[in-house]
Amino acid sequence: MGTVYVKEQGAVVRRNGDRLRVTRRREELGSVPLANLNQLALMGNIQLTTPAAALLLERGVDVVLMSQRGKFRGRLVNDGSKFARLRQRQLVMATDAQTALKVARPTVVAKIQNQRVVLQRRAERVPGVGRALDGMMRMSRRAERARSLDKLRGFEGKAGALYFAALRTLLPPGWGFEKRAYHPPPDPANSLLSFGYTLLLKDVTAAIHLVGLDPYVGFFHALARDRPALALDLMEELRPVIVDSMFLEIVAKGRLAPEDFLRSRNPRRPCQLGDAGIEIVLEAYEGRLQTELAHPLAQGVTTYRRGVELQARQMARVVRGEDVAYRPLRIR
Repeated sequence: MGTVYVKEQGAVVRRNGDRLRVTRRREELGSVPLANLNQLALMGNIQLTTPAAALLLERGVDVVLMSQRGKFRGRLVNDGSKFARLRQRQLVMATDAQTALKVARPTVVAKIQNQRVVLQRRAERVPGVGRALDGMMRMSRRAERARSLDKLRGFEGKAGALYFAALRTLLPPGWGFEKRAYHPPPDPANSLLSFGYTLLLKDVTAAIHLVGLDPYVGFFHALARDRPALALDLMEELRPVIVDSMFLEIVAKGRLAPEDFLRSRNPRRPCQLGDAGIEIVLEAYEGRLQTELAHPLAQGVTTYRRGVELQARQMARVVRGEDVAYRPLRIR
């Protein structure tokens, strides 16, 4: 079952034995067994009763709170103290610039290389993409030799600008995508990407909590208030292969069009997905997570959902000193 999304506004999630019962007024909306439930995502005006919350905490189910349009608000986590030593080591490593650089560098290189594969698979004959691929390769090589985190961030930023400029050439007219912008997303393409990245962030953060690391203490992203730096670190290599690939498939198959987005004059929310669009993206995202891949840590074939957890577990081994270096997920 994995993840269950509750989106019906005004719904109430209650405990019913070893199941969750979802109702709205007197209408029965559904019943969810806890046996195979890993995550419950509540989107918008959804009530969770205290007995249900207590049961979810007891069973270790990740509870994510989001707005009706997919903005992350927070999560319900049973975060005990059994990982105190692991988190202490994580903080020590993160505050040492050279150690942080050693962990961050392969992640950035893998992200750039994964971005290049995404483009190569879809745009070998599109004018201008070849120059972008060449420029990204140069940034990847420079990132491999970066001697400071600031330099590494600079190379990652330049590669990202080239990547999204090339990505723009793959979109039909009307999507309004000029560049990557997200505070707030100004157009349908950025809105769709941001929603996808929010979904990925919730799952990467859940994996980080599962292995005992602190999602707010990272190596590539600087420490800052309300910034889940480690979750953003681990997302870097996964963005192209999970969200960007999903985004391009949705556009190529015509599952969403620019007309499916809600426009407003509110500067805080100029462009958002409508209810039907959210349903389409959730289905596509969950489908992408179930896609199989050959993962070296799985000793064979697994899914991207399991791959996210395996990457978090590997990062925990690096922090504990059990692995010498972090090995990011790369596609070919």
